[in-house]
Amino acid sequence: MKETTVNDCRVIDIRKYSDNRGYLSVIEGGLDIPFEIKRIYYLYMVPEAARGAHAHKRLQQLMIATSGSVHVTMDDGKNRKTFVLDRPWKGLLVPPGLWRTLNDFSGGTVCMVLASEKYEVSDYIRDYDDFLRYKGLL
Repeated sequence: MKETTVNDCRVIDIRKYSDNRGYLSVIEGGLDIPFEIKRIYYLYMVPEAARGAHAHKRLQQLMIATSGSVHVTMDDGKNRKTFVLDRPWKGLLVPPGLWRTLNDFSGGTVCMVLASEKYEVSDYIRDYDDFLRYKGLL
C-alpha cells in the first residue's frame, strides 16, 4: 500500500449545472472520482458529538456536505489537517490509511459519503493505537 499522508486528501469541485430551475450536481465513479461507487451513506441530525474516529485499510471516500457544514480532520499519525465542508459542489477525496474525525456539524447538516467498497468490518481500524501500529509508528 502507498504510504498515505494528510496531503493526499484534496477538495475537488463537483460538476454543477444551473438554469432557472436551480442547480444539479453530478458525480460519476471512475470519471469524476478515482473509484467506482459501491456504497453511499449519509450522516444527519448529528448531536454535539464527533463521528468517524476510525481509519480504513482499503476504502476510498468522497465526503460532501450536501447541506450545512462539517469539519473533517484527517490524521496520518504524524500530521493533522482539517477541512471545512460547507458547499454541496465541493467534496473531500479521502484515500485509505488515514484516521478521520468529523465534528462541528452545523444545524441541519447532511454529510453524504460515496465509498469505493461495500461495508466490511475487517477494513476498519477503530483504535488509534492500532492505527499507529498499522502505520508503523508504534
